[in-house]
Amino acid sequence: MAIPGYDSSNVAEYTLEQVGARVDIVAGVVPDAFGLEKSADEPPVDALADPVDLAALDEVKAIEAMRIALVYDPSRLPPGASPTDVAVAVDTDEGWEPLESTVDLEETTVTAVLNDRPPGSTVVAGYDDRDDESVEPAD
Repeated sequence: MAIPGYDSSNVAEYTLEQVGARVDIVAGVVPDAFGLEKSADEPPVDALADPVDLAALDEVKAIEAMRIALVYDPSRLPPGASPTDVAVAVDTDEGWEPLESTVDLEETTVTAVLNDRPPGSTVVAGYDDRDDESVEPAD
């Protein structure tokens, strides 16, 4: 499946079927070393799948678009959680950061589309409860 708005002949596709991960990328330079690998990193407690490494991400140049699609296990959602409260999360120096994502309930996949490289090279499908958090206004 190509990235919407991009000619499929310009999209490089990478799949790691054993963990249900796929990355489509449009960039000026995508090195041969780029690809997906099962991560050795410990997943966050709210992970709904195994983490995946985007190998050689730092070597990709002039990214126009990147789509990360991950299969997740809905049975791992916390009790009472909405099945749409799922996001692609990236491991950053500050912890796991959820990306703006779209959930396909029928395919049990979550997808993030970016116009730049993600803030880290390890991604996971995880429970995203940001909408449930409420911040009290200061008086």
